[in-house]
Amino acid sequence: MLKLYNSLGKKLEPFVPVNDGMVTMFTCGPSVYQRAHIGNFRTFLFEDVLVRYLAYLGCVVTRGMNFTDIEDKAIAEARKEDLTVKELTDRNSDEFLGEMKLLRIRIPEYLPRASEHVAEAAAMVKELIALGVAYRHGGNVYFDPLKFPGFGKLYGLDMSRWPAKKRRFHKDTYPGIQWNRGDFILWHGARPGDSVFWETPLGRGRPSWNIQDPSMVAGRFQETLSIYCGGIDNLYRHHDYSLAILESLRPYPMARFWLHGEHLFVGGKKMSKSRGNLLYTSHLLDRGYAPAEIRFFLIDGHYRERLSYTDGALGAASAKLKGLREGIRRIAKRAGAAEPRADERTRRLKETFREAMDEDLAVRRACDGLAREMAAAGEADPGSAAALIEELRRIDRVLQVLF
Repeated sequence: MLKLYNSLGKKLEPFVPVNDGMVTMFTCGPSVYQRAHIGNFRTFLFEDVLVRYLAYLGCVVTRGMNFTDIEDKAIAEARKEDLTVKELTDRNSDEFLGEMKLLRIRIPEYLPRASEHVAEAAAMVKELIALGVAYRHGGNVYFDPLKFPGFGKLYGLDMSRWPAKKRRFHKDTYPGIQWNRGDFILWHGARPGDSVFWETPLGRGRPSWNIQDPSMVAGRFQETLSIYCGGIDNLYRHHDYSLAILESLRPYPMARFWLHGEHLFVGGKKMSKSRGNLLYTSHLLDRGYAPAEIRFFLIDGHYRERLSYTDGALGAASAKLKGLREGIRRIAKRAGAAEPRADERTRRLKETFREAMDEDLAVRRACDGLAREMAAAGEADPGSAAALIEELRRIDRVLQVLF
């Protein structure tokens, strides 16, 4: 049975979807004020493997992924590049979708943009004010975490350290992985000179990043999600903010399982724009690596462990993938045009893959197991070899790198 590490509770749990055989899933998508780098794609790829493995197990998966296109950073970047926010975010969104296809990431069924859900966000903020968990101040609207019982339960926040003096945090995002112990912003009231705003029942303004994701989730999913995913940095502030907002408005949990992927590091530091250590898929393509090799490097390490990029590490992943493909070619040569005939070898191959993947998506262990089983199949007769190839093709619906 598939077991996943649930950030809500901090333990490995048997995965049971909210509705039998039907998995609803929402994943934090790109902030399209800039181009996505390979560190971003590491998270999107772990989520893709999860979606594909659930389908391999027979589940029907409905996935949403949001595009954050009206946050503070997008407005600042558009001004810097002398573009409208829409011109900037459309360009980066198109490039992102192109790179998703390049890396064989399944495009989610639901791709909402924050800019298309302003009315929903404004309505939610208005309701939060009516409930008394949010309030107006200086033209903005803030959420008071002390009004939500259990605030910080996803991260495991020690609320005894919450300051007695009221503090308000005005920005959409703050640098670093730290907690802002105070009230967080839901709505930016328009000020003189602002160029990005909407006319709403709340007045002229725009939704903060914190309310954008809940508004997009609520726009499509009207029950508890089976899974909510994102990068590990979202465990600081963002996902607890989203959870507190939605669970203030709904009488049921936001999600049953919360999964978070670790960062990609370069030179011992997290890959980020502020550090100037970004790498893009185009950099690796220019060095002669194929999209499948890039995908394999980013999925082969466990998603909850930090992955360090070096030229040597990417080269080793490429060599490992070549070895897997060579093993497949040898088996395919033995199979010829024979009719598949499953036997003990096929069963072992399938069980090896399932046992590893059922343990919280242990892709590296799964691939190492596949290599061993393929090496042991050197004397397989044509029918047995054909069945192995057939099973490897089913497995590759998950991995998307073998053929």
